[in-house]
Amino acid sequence: MSVLAEVTGSLGSIGYGLAAIGPGIGVGIIFGQGVQAIARQPEAYGLIRQNMLLGFVLTEALALIGLVAPFMFGQ
Repeated sequence: MSVLAEVTGSLGSIGYGLAAIGPGIGVGIIFGQGVQAIARQPEAYGLIRQNMLLGFVLTEALALIGLVAPFMFGQ
């Protein structure tokens, strides 16, 4: 196998790793701030949890797009 083929094959893995860093940090911030908000206002638990889960879902969608996009546009 040539060196170029090996480098090209591993670029996809590196690209997805970089694409997953942003959503990973975002999910950490979402849940960290959500726990902090619940600690400050326990009576608003239901609303905070709903917004926290909505933010989680939208942030994870970015990671899934980062996983699927190279397969769609790679060829």
